Amino acid sequence: MRMGYADIYAKWKADPEGFWMDAAGAIDWAQKPSRALNSQNAPLYEWFADGMVNTCWNAVDRHVLAGRGAQPAIIHDSPVTRTKHILTYAELQNRVARLAGALRAKGVEKGDRVIIYMPMVPEALEAMLACARIGAIHSVVFGGFAANELAVRIDDSTPKAIIAASCGIEPNRVVHYKPLLDGAIELATHKPDFCVIFQREQEVAALTPGRDFEWHGFQYGATPAECLPVEGNHPAYILYTSGTTGQPKGVVRPTAGHLVALNWTMRAVYNVGVGDVFWAASDVGWVVGHSYICYGPLIAGCTTVVYEGKPVGTPDAGAFWRVISEHKVKSFFTAPTAIRAVKRDDREGALMKQHDLSHLQALFLAGERADPDTIKWAQDCLGIPVIDHWWQTETGWAIAGNPMGLGLLPVKIGSPSVAMPGYDVQVLDEGGHPVSPGTLGAIAIKLPLPPGTLPTLWNAEDRFRKAYLDHFPGYYETGDAGYIDEDGYLYIMARTDDVINVAGHRLSTGAMEEVLASHRDVAECAVIGVADDLKGQSPLGFLCLNKGSNRPHADVVKECVALMRDKIGPVADFKRAVVVERLPKTRSGKILRATMVAIADCKPWKMPATIDDPAILDEITEALQGIGLAKG
Repeated sequence: MRMGYADIYAKWKADPEGFWMDAAGAIDWAQKPSRALNSQNAPLYEWFADGMVNTCWNAVDRHVLAGRGAQPAIIHDSPVTRTKHILTYAELQNRVARLAGALRAKGVEKGDRVIIYMPMVPEALEAMLACARIGAIHSVVFGGFAANELAVRIDDSTPKAIIAASCGIEPNRVVHYKPLLDGAIELATHKPDFCVIFQREQEVAALTPGRDFEWHGFQYGATPAECLPVEGNHPAYILYTSGTTGQPKGVVRPTAGHLVALNWTMRAVYNVGVGDVFWAASDVGWVVGHSYICYGPLIAGCTTVVYEGKPVGTPDAGAFWRVISEHKVKSFFTAPTAIRAVKRDDREGALMKQHDLSHLQALFLAGERADPDTIKWAQDCLGIPVIDHWWQTETGWAIAGNPMGLGLLPVKIGSPSVAMPGYDVQVLDEGGHPVSPGTLGAIAIKLPLPPGTLPTLWNAEDRFRKAYLDHFPGYYETGDAGYIDEDGYLYIMARTDDVINVAGHRLSTGAMEEVLASHRDVAECAVIGVADDLKGQSPLGFLCLNKGSNRPHADVVKECVALMRDKIGPVADFKRAVVVERLPKTRSGKILRATMVAIADCKPWKMPATIDDPAILDEITEALQGIGLAKG
């Protein structure tokens, strides 16, 4: 009889190392690890450190060796280009080995970094896997980021090579990747040795002689590379996430723990395995794209869907259901924002009813808090479990969820359910003491974190300790606030820092404030996240202008919006700002952002005891009302 969640969690808690050594048995090792956990450098822990293993072998080659070479590995479905394409595991193996061989011939070796700057095309996954094949460390940068954001990541990771596409395709425009790449390299202090450009037929980019190589020509005649086993603690990739200072944090993902954890989750959490079709409607630039578009499904022998389109507008709000029906998707994973957009355009689910969704067993939501109305709507329309689960870029997989593969638990809408094996989740007060059930506090995870989670930040161990470990010794600080109820169900209520969540993308208000402050007329500024029915949160700027500035406020706001688009990119979704005389602050100079958010969202709030001048809040309220907010 299959063990249920409670038994599995208890088994892990009784013998954590034995639990994960058992899970490691499902991975192909060149040299098996002698033990699961290395705690010699606690609180910096490592998993399977002395094992030797290769990610690409486990994601591709072993499936071909097992006789499944003809099985589809990747389905590329691109409504924006009106094309569909299937790559089998055998085809994927050949393409990845050839690209890896070309990179190796050009001098890319184990430990070298390679930045990948590509849209949702199979070649993006090929580039990731090719790096893994030869032990190079990739860092995927979302194509929506502007040149200066890419430049920051170039300087931090110091890549030997950059692999990019000539362009990305949006429903109504072509996004010019190559000029952004050229601008980033010009801005960056570090210069890559070379770039490989995948030329798309929608836009053929000009190549820089001596530095840039065309994708196909670069690989022509290359000797295919075999898989190079690496140490278990060797970084598979670096993924940058927003930091409160505006300087992105390079999350390091260790190879062996990544393999073991993702393979375990595919069956336990998502209930899929060899031959099943799994679709995560995300982007390879985000952690979901790493874990559950590229690596997780392929490690588990599934078929993964790479979708180049939108939830609505390509062509309509039935796009998701068309893909699920056509490709017989068994488990589907997306952000609540996407389902909200579909719901807004098709409230009655008429477009959904036009498609055969009989293969779909569950809808998984993550990336932001899933509001009850959206979950209920999806449940009513689909007639299947709609599962909210919670995790972070730093963890790489679910901290809490309702594990489909271990038998569904009772659903409590508003909660991502319970902690997964590997995570001892606790709610702490400011002194670091566990609080009673139902009491709001800081959500923390008792160390060590499980396999697959970050062991450190790239070249920033001190920052890692300060950001995650120092506040609550013996715990990993998640940066989220919430509570656990009497039944052990977790509720995520808010961030405890100033990183806001826009359509599932975590963005730093500090970075946005730096952009606004660079405007010649802006003396001081603040950015907050206000509630947005579609995107969860939307950034709003407050601008205090330089004395003597007599320019029209509307012109300054328009220029700030354009500046934000140029410096951070459309992903910031920065469209609104108001000019105010001054910002509400404490006597010590801290801006009262939480109070401003409460006013904008028409939530109850109390006059802060430490406020410098209470009258400022009346001015803030009036300014917000002028743009349609604070009207409760």
